Amino acid sequence: MTEQWVKPYGDTLGDGRVQLSFTLPVALDETTKEGAKRLAAMMGIDEPALAHAEDMGRGFSFFIVYGLCRHRVDLASLHVVKPEYEVLDKEAINRLIADKLGRRMVVLGACIETDAHTVGIDAIMNMKGYNGHKGLESYHGMRAINLGAQVDSEDLVARAIEEQADVILVSQVVTQKNIHLDNLTRLSDLLEAEGLRDKIILVVGGPRISHELAKELGYDAGFGTKTYAEDVASFVIHEWIKRGAA
Repeated sequence: MTEQWVKPYGDTLGDGRVQLSFTLPVALDETTKEGAKRLAAMMGIDEPALAHAEDMGRGFSFFIVYGLCRHRVDLASLHVVKPEYEVLDKEAINRLIADKLGRRMVVLGACIETDAHTVGIDAIMNMKGYNGHKGLESYHGMRAINLGAQVDSEDLVARAIEEQADVILVSQVVTQKNIHLDNLTRLSDLLEAEGLRDKIILVVGGPRISHELAKELGYDAGFGTKTYAEDVASFVIHEWIKRGAA
């Protein structure tokens, strides 16, 4: 396999220039400015320069450091775990659902527990979708039910039983102290306890969710940023067909 070494690019190709931002729990002064540069140097940033510093009040300060990253990475040596499926357009997905299910696919979507960030789940579920990509409510082969924010896991499982759901889509923003991991694990465990885990396709999405993390938590797939309704719909219909063939 041909090596593919890359470094960050700022002013000149391969110059390694990067911009790093972080917050420190200290008031802003000349000492803390120097401390921010020293921290960047300890992270492996050469020639750190303070591009921006701002007092955030109550003993907190925000810093942006510009510098030189000494490291590079061989992309050819990396193996990224991701869901394997063919992305289809809406019409093809609707045809597959009609051919393979002979009925509408029931999809529940929710932000669970304390999560109130509905932008992601709305982008996938709602009729208008996002960025020109229509949501699952526009797929006539699907009955898309968006339960919104702060849905208790028990209530979501109960609704899944009531609606005889084929798919549950969960949106989770990464939370302090990784509470989202507990929330996601709990939902998977509840479905397992009800004997539904093998009967329902379980998918999670969020800005810092990976497919590898989702699989570790007991989900069938995980989707990050730049995911649209057709990506999720393509995966779930392929997964449904694969389970039927197993």
